[in-house]
Amino acid sequence: MASTSSFSLTPCLFRSTDFNDHDLTARNFLPSFGFKKNTNFKGNQLLVGNSFKLNCSVDREMDVSTSALVDGVAECLNEMEVKEPSISTMVLNFENKFDPYEAMSTPLYQTATFKQPSATENGPYDYTRSGNPTRDALESLLAKLDKADRAFCFTSGMAALAAVSHLVGTGEEIVAGDDLYGGTDRLLSKVIPKKGIVVKRVNTSDLDEVASAIGPWTKLVWLETPTNPRQQISDIRKIAEMAHAHGALLMVDNSIMSPVLSQPLTLGADIVMHSATKFIAGHSDLMAGVLAVNGESLAKELYFIQNAEGSGLAPFDCWICLRGIKTLALRVEKQQDNAQKIAEFLASHPRVKEVYYAGLPDHPGHDLHYSQAKGAGSVLSFLTGSLALSKHIVETTKYFSITVSFGSVKSLISMPCFMSHASIPAEVREARGLTEDLVRISVGIEDVNDLIADLDNALRTGPL
Repeated sequence: MASTSSFSLTPCLFRSTDFNDHDLTARNFLPSFGFKKNTNFKGNQLLVGNSFKLNCSVDREMDVSTSALVDGVAECLNEMEVKEPSISTMVLNFENKFDPYEAMSTPLYQTATFKQPSATENGPYDYTRSGNPTRDALESLLAKLDKADRAFCFTSGMAALAAVSHLVGTGEEIVAGDDLYGGTDRLLSKVIPKKGIVVKRVNTSDLDEVASAIGPWTKLVWLETPTNPRQQISDIRKIAEMAHAHGALLMVDNSIMSPVLSQPLTLGADIVMHSATKFIAGHSDLMAGVLAVNGESLAKELYFIQNAEGSGLAPFDCWICLRGIKTLALRVEKQQDNAQKIAEFLASHPRVKEVYYAGLPDHPGHDLHYSQAKGAGSVLSFLTGSLALSKHIVETTKYFSITVSFGSVKSLISMPCFMSHASIPAEVREARGLTEDLVRISVGIEDVNDLIADLDNALRTGPL
């Protein structure tokens, strides 16, 4: 029987020059490393430090000398893989290859044009519409967060969605969810059909309905999960399989989750869209959209559209987004924790008829959602059964600002039928279960006890 080898590595004080034959330096070891699973190794052992002492056992244990260490490390290197840092670490430690001076704050290249080396030669940048180092830094980071090959930043989430619609030609079809953000609904129902594109609207949480809608002319499947505002959950993996079986692309609007909680590209999606106005920037101080994709061909096509339409995000807005994104994971974690407690409070309140929040165990999509996301986020909605009571709640709360949008550090409240989804005809809203008494909350980072007390007061003092 073949012997089984096991390796354990512990920190010791060797010079980084001991590893020069393998192009390893102290800087190279700053990330964490782990063994890949291999029949020749037992377990996944974490390697951390600048240099190591190797204990090797092949039916015996022996100390390895300094000279043998190099050979041992060389043998092991092929079995090592970089263990990805968490998003909270990544956003603060990403390598900005576009800044040769390694400034702690990403430089703002507030310029429209760049001087060229000669009349017949072009430098790496010529015109900010086509590319800018500040935008490239942001796009590079966002690609890492979404586990994408490329990411592209647009002037708004709607500009990003409009760019995706250009991937579909006249006579081809888009299969889209029927519970989407109001602006998305307007684009799909009023703008895209004018190009001769057929748009089919379906309940994407019903796989049979999705399957029956996708056909040979389908070019794009378009969904949100959870949906805004009713928190319906769609199975990204299975819908991706359906789309790909017909040669179609799957795009997921991930604005309500952010890369912290969900990475749809890893589940089979081809395009992920974010309204970076929301959680990514997080402070209600800019408008921006993101498309993250895998595959060189798709990336080139979207870059061409972005450049041709002039819809790339301006340098200053990129810089503001880079500043806001540093606290992304911290904000999302706090907001989600607050939202869970608020959802549980509302679900137990006698004046609330129904709460839409995937973090509640009795939500019909709870298990599916947690199979493809790390949390339920901080956007929720609820019904009171009374338009007058809902209006009173929205207007009476002190700590929830009456605004459209979501994802800000500040708690927000709205009535979607009169605000974010007002462009959808009333009869269509009613048919989709989007009733006028629906209240949507975007939970911020305030003290959750203050927020709950504020909502409780509004509920208790409302009309009977």
